[in-house]
Amino acid sequence: MSSRRNFNRSSLQALSAAIFASASIQTPMAWAISLGDLTNADASSGLRAALARGTALAVDSLGKSDGFLGNPLVKISLPAYMDDAAKLLRNFGQGARIDELIVSINRAAEQAVPMAKDLLVQTVQSISVKDAKNILMGGDGAATKFFADKTRAPLAEKFLPIVSKAIEKVGLVDKYNSMAGKLQQFGLVKPEDANIQHYVTGKSLDGLYRMIGEEEKKIRQDPIGTGSAILSRVFGAIK
Repeated sequence: MSSRRNFNRSSLQALSAAIFASASIQTPMAWAISLGDLTNADASSGLRAALARGTALAVDSLGKSDGFLGNPLVKISLPAYMDDAAKLLRNFGQGARIDELIVSINRAAEQAVPMAKDLLVQTVQSISVKDAKNILMGGDGAATKFFADKTRAPLAEKFLPIVSKAIEKVGLVDKYNSMAGKLQQFGLVKPEDANIQHYVTGKSLDGLYRMIGEEEKKIRQDPIGTGSAILSRVFGAIK
């Protein structure tokens, strides 16, 4: 009886030692992944998953009521050079119209953003293996910059008609454009800010890429926290 007990204890100790040894060997191996160890398929899949996640969250968060207006990171204000004019109008009892204009331009951005979805998805799907590895090693914001470079111009064309329609009913729009046009002649206003429709379109895109960038930052800082195996593997390899 005693010998059997000793045998069982010895067997259990041996088994425990084997499990511990196995874990101590396998765990570092599982996490000791470098970018060079990743297959091209993994690198591409990881980046596409990151961009798909970032763009979906950005579009969902911005493309709804108060998506811009209620988010201090992306809320669209009047250009700085309009501040004095806005204060003057408020002093003359026109504050409600200024507020209406600010609400209107943010609502326009909120209406425009969902139109970006299809092009964003196409861009994610078309990323090459070479681009994927370059972006992965590019550091914070590399994916978002690549994305913006590829999509900003075509998205501006999509956004502009929606923005224009959304704010055309605000009476101050014509006055804004008239004033901005005169200031542009003296070099006091950038061309892209001299027309409120173009200004809001640009700010809408800035907000979209800002939110995609925020998501990219989260993924790079804590890939495991995403709950995605491919994101954990790929972005964990470059930490």
